[in-house]
Amino acid sequence: MLMRRLFESDPGGKVLLAVLAALAVLVPLANLAVPDDSPLHLSTYAVTLIGKYLCFAMLAMALDLIWGYCGILSLGHGAFFALGGYAMGMYLMRQIGDRGVYGHPELPDFMVFLNWQELPWYWLGFDQFWFAALMVMAVPGLLAFVFGWLAFRSRVSGVYLSIMTQALTYALMLAFFRNEMGFGGNNGLTDFKDILGMNLQSDGVRAGLFVASAAALAGTFLLCRFIVGSKLGRVATAVRDSQDRVRFIGYRVERFQVWMFVVSAVLAGIAGALYVPQVGIINPSEFHPLNSIELVVWVALGGRGTLYGAALGAVVVNYAKTVLTGAMPEVWLFALGGLFVGVTLALPAGLVGLARRFSSKRDSDQAQPGAADA
Repeated sequence: MLMRRLFESDPGGKVLLAVLAALAVLVPLANLAVPDDSPLHLSTYAVTLIGKYLCFAMLAMALDLIWGYCGILSLGHGAFFALGGYAMGMYLMRQIGDRGVYGHPELPDFMVFLNWQELPWYWLGFDQFWFAALMVMAVPGLLAFVFGWLAFRSRVSGVYLSIMTQALTYALMLAFFRNEMGFGGNNGLTDFKDILGMNLQSDGVRAGLFVASAAALAGTFLLCRFIVGSKLGRVATAVRDSQDRVRFIGYRVERFQVWMFVVSAVLAGIAGALYVPQVGIINPSEFHPLNSIELVVWVALGGRGTLYGAALGAVVVNYAKTVLTGAMPEVWLFALGGLFVGVTLALPAGLVGLARRFSSKRDSDQAQPGAADA
């Protein structure tokens, strides 16, 4: 009943779910069932690229949950995305077995190269998919809980919180670059071969990962939409608008902030876990603070506080990045900076706000003649 009421006032959400359902059916069909020489055929590369966009859309939606509805601007959310990716990457590395370059039945190639004698304790269990899936959610969630509890209980907010989140992801990037950490150093984890016993390079598995990404994005939207429409979401929105007033009423503000922050981090970790098997690599560059700043641009461009707008912004910006970095790679960073400034000055409500403005103006123009006749 609650979800029905939410969607009655959220036509954009209906459009998003309809598009995802259509993509989940049409993209695999165009890749697997349509002959290669047909103009309707979709290459495996294109399937992987669109799947990557869907993972980014899920990450953007996770950030919008806390920024758009709770007022928490995280400039380090890429850290949770990367941690989820590393958890999945560790599982995929354990599946290689003795098929690596050095043929060691247990140690990944980079450990053999660095003369490690045994598998570190924190790699144990990652040969099981269920354990890796649990860690995909538990590691980002636990980090978000510890960080959020310390920060929000100390009433850190605004730009200070944003700087702290950026410092967190930068510290993690420096740590993961070190070879002695046991995560592959600057090369990261790559050369994946199997997932759940299936060849990761096969077209069928790639299509399956795409469908999983589309389903995860739809599930993320439904979960976030349920949260923001519940009592928890209404209190979180009140916290965004006036923390002091909510505290005066009697609510423990930090508990709501921590809860939302943890949910957002878990969703970001799941997005990272779906991203890694599709791109085939995870390395410390995913922790780079620039990635998290770029994530903020996605949400701002699409429309903060809409969820589906964040997904739209992620797809639009990353498609532009794909085109520009292929044609004029030196221009992309300037274009990104210009986009951020342009959105801030001209589109404070993002693309969704622009569409709503035009729709409202059109409805007003259509109603004007009728009002005049009356």
